[in-house]
Amino acid sequence: MEQSYENIVVDSPQSGVARITLNRPERLNALTLGLVDDLHDALDRADNHHETRAIIITGAGRGFCAGLDLTGFGTIPGTETFGQQQQGMAVQQHIAEIVHHMRDVRQPIIAAINGAAAGGGFAIACASDIRYCSTSAKFGTAFVRLGVSGCDIGVSWMLPRLIGASRAWELMLTGRVVDSEEANRIGLVSNVVSDDELIDTCLAVAAEIESNSPFGVWMTKEVMWSNLEIPSLRAGIDMENRTQILASGTEDSKKAMTSFLSRTQVDWNNR
Repeated sequence: MEQSYENIVVDSPQSGVARITLNRPERLNALTLGLVDDLHDALDRADNHHETRAIIITGAGRGFCAGLDLTGFGTIPGTETFGQQQQGMAVQQHIAEIVHHMRDVRQPIIAAINGAAAGGGFAIACASDIRYCSTSAKFGTAFVRLGVSGCDIGVSWMLPRLIGASRAWELMLTGRVVDSEEANRIGLVSNVVSDDELIDTCLAVAAEIESNSPFGVWMTKEVMWSNLEIPSLRAGIDMENRTQILASGTEDSKKAMTSFLSRTQVDWNNR
């Protein structure tokens, strides 16, 4: 997992965990082409590194991510001769692909939200599987206050599923800022802790995840996301049934059953 980047830092603060730190603190970690490319590469590397069991995304300095860098994102290679709208669409799609990428990696992603998570930063927080924030965290969709739609980078799909449609509409139509206490109260985050405790709290959650079967965790993430997209209860249960039978046939599952009955620790082999 060791790799040098210009706009992010990747390290492993404990066994089985990849921490991705957005690292443009002078711009509150605002999104540029370089940062987005680095993030895509880091997610690919983590996904293909099977010893990595969980991913933590956080921000350097006093903010998580302030969204698109309004001083200039950059130009997608190959679009230099495109018109303004066509270039804009290429940028839009490139940023939004982060959400798909986060959903598709096998490992659960924990957002450690410190300071501002606005615009695209808010979308990255929403696209994470688990969210914890510090007392200094602030959340905002922001898009509507910039003269564009409040619906951007998957937020109009994810936010109603996280906090309910009524609250989501209010936040997206007003563009108002939500502090850490309100984020916790409405279920946007699992909990709010002090700034000093944020990373340790996320590491403790990652350790709990790592104590479970790698295949079981992967399938749980896969089915949870798929069932957010699926059209009916029956289709959702059918997917669960197939996944359970598939997982129960693994060597790890058989060992886990034996260990449960004998009250011994399981040594997962991902087989």
